[in-house]
Amino acid sequence: MIEFNPSQLHDNQMYKLLSGSVVPRPIAWVSTISEAGCLNLAPFSFFTVASRNPPMLCFSIGPGVGERTGTEKDTFVNIKAIGEFVVNVVPASLGNQMHVTAENVEETIDEFKRASVTPVESRTVRAKRVKEAPIQMECRLEQMISLGSDWLIIGRVTHYHIQEDVYLGDYKVDLNSLSPLGRLAGNYSEVGEIFTLPR
Repeated sequence: MIEFNPSQLHDNQMYKLLSGSVVPRPIAWVSTISEAGCLNLAPFSFFTVASRNPPMLCFSIGPGVGERTGTEKDTFVNIKAIGEFVVNVVPASLGNQMHVTAENVEETIDEFKRASVTPVESRTVRAKRVKEAPIQMECRLEQMISLGSDWLIIGRVTHYHIQEDVYLGDYKVDLNSLSPLGRLAGNYSEVGEIFTLPR
């Protein structure tokens, strides 16, 4: 076995090991709105369910990258200011649009328009939903927890939307129709064969 001591690695080296090991990861396509009313949309793959009752989701926001290194990400700034967001589920068919929103752009740019997706009004929060996303979960901020270089964002689900073609009834999601996009280190994956255990 090859062994590593995290304290002896650079941040990006440990990140590569973690992001290549904790796979596949779901992607939270998080939409927010700024105090000035600008629409923001960004993907986060450090994402999961935090609680069943009450229903809560959580995702991790790292430091800014690219030309705006050292600045807080717009998603973080908006959630901190407004206290609301929407988690949109990314199907494989929207992969290219999602990828566009991963780029680091000025906070005044409408990322819905930039990615050619449609903003629609939410029921319980000010942040807009991605109309094309088959599942959209409106959230109110529950906690923001500082963890090392990152922030863990925990949101309580206040409203849930699902398109009819991915709903099986009895509160079940049709994963084959949903075809969620997953993150694999720097690459992506689609749902392949689905099976039960034991085989």
